[in-house]
Amino acid sequence: MTATIIDGKARAAALRGEVAAGVARFREATGRVPGLAVVLVGEEPASSVYVRSKGRATAEAGMLGFEHRLSADTDTATLLALVAQLNADRRVDGILVQLPLPPQCDAQAVIEAIDPDKDVDGFHPVNAGRLATGLPGFVPCTPHGCLLLLRAIHPDLSGREAVVIGRSNIVGKPMAALLTGESCTVTVAHSRTRDLPAHVRRADIVVAAVGIPGLVRGDWIKPGASVIDVGINRTEAGLVGDVAFDEAVAVAGAITPVPGGVGPMTIACLLRNTLVSAGQRDGVETGM
Repeated sequence: MTATIIDGKARAAALRGEVAAGVARFREATGRVPGLAVVLVGEEPASSVYVRSKGRATAEAGMLGFEHRLSADTDTATLLALVAQLNADRRVDGILVQLPLPPQCDAQAVIEAIDPDKDVDGFHPVNAGRLATGLPGFVPCTPHGCLLLLRAIHPDLSGREAVVIGRSNIVGKPMAALLTGESCTVTVAHSRTRDLPAHVRRADIVVAAVGIPGLVRGDWIKPGASVIDVGINRTEAGLVGDVAFDEAVAVAGAITPVPGGVGPMTIACLLRNTLVSAGQRDGVETGM
């Protein structure tokens, strides 16, 4: 068996096209375009690359981009003042503070200061609570992208057994909540899980988001399972995921590559959330 390769680039391009069409409709209805503000503190290389990619994607979708680059020694008070300014700015529909922040900045305080209705990253406790209780709200972009990729393979996910490896607030926990909302039976595994391979072997869906190169081996995968690899690990061999791809592709039914799988979906979902925020704030149906 050779797994179907889940093409995240193609799915992300399609979603970005839908967003661009929605932006055009929004502009026609309101006379303005959605605005996304991105805040970067310091010059961490990976974060800088990611912020540039977001800026390009924002412009391509026809949105306004507001980029705020602050020095690496910026303190929490300065960052909170900027967030308050962006909360009050009528042109800004989405606010994203790029993580990780330097150690002198209180990341949780900054996240909690963002207006939940502009929290297009979906990290605010209000949005986390909305997701956990099944209420509408902003979902973190990476797990939302994972769910869209799974739906492209399985339009109906109900009844499937899923294992999420990793319990972060950014990916693992919201991913588990999303799959629960799809009526999957969900196990959240982590560094203290006993006999991790046994849990993975019974799963119809495996989402690996733990940050350990090649952790999930091919003989852990249930034949025909769908594997979503969120890991992006820089090694001497280049970028690799949390799944041993060459082994897993021979067993799985469908699998995301690294790179080119989940990554492109994250930015596409960020643009979608920004358009949704604009529509909610102006009372306009965006089709998202």
